[in-house]
Amino acid sequence: MQSRLFTSLLATTALLTASGIASAADNSTKQPADISTKLMHELRSYPYYSIYDDLSFQVSNGQVVLTGAVTQPVKKDDVERIARNIPGVTSVEDNIRVLPLSDMDNQLRREVALAIYRFPALNKYAWGPFPSIHVIVDNGHVTLTGVVDNQTDKDLAGMRASGAGLSFGNIVNNLQVTQIAKKS
Repeated sequence: MQSRLFTSLLATTALLTASGIASAADNSTKQPADISTKLMHELRSYPYYSIYDDLSFQVSNGQVVLTGAVTQPVKKDDVERIARNIPGVTSVEDNIRVLPLSDMDNQLRREVALAIYRFPALNKYAWGPFPSIHVIVDNGHVTLTGVVDNQTDKDLAGMRASGAGLSFGNIVNNLQVTQIAKKS
């Protein structure tokens, strides 16, 4: 009887220990995903993030690396503070660039954004709280970032940006295409 009780107790202890190890391993693999999900939510909730800013990040073992460009120094500070306050974050490396404060760049941002978002085939990307095409202007050089549905929309956005008084030499089209074209 004692032998069965001891064996049962030993088996239960082993099962609980294995379960605890599996749970700990599960938490360590979910942690970067949890941090990424929470950070993405917080950045999307940040009221001053606009189509003229471009932010991205990487998470590894609680360490967050922020990259991208913003139009104002306060945004850089705010984003770093947001990342530091996410549960599970152990350190933050802030590689966000602050774009030059320039009236000419501001005017160019507006012209390019209007040329893209007012065009009927592209205005769908302006819908919702998070427009998917971002216009980054750095000393007169324009970079388009974000996501579009197909290659045609990517090319069209580049042409519309070009029509805002720019030459193709001043435009970098880094838009990502989400769909792969179907073969007929």
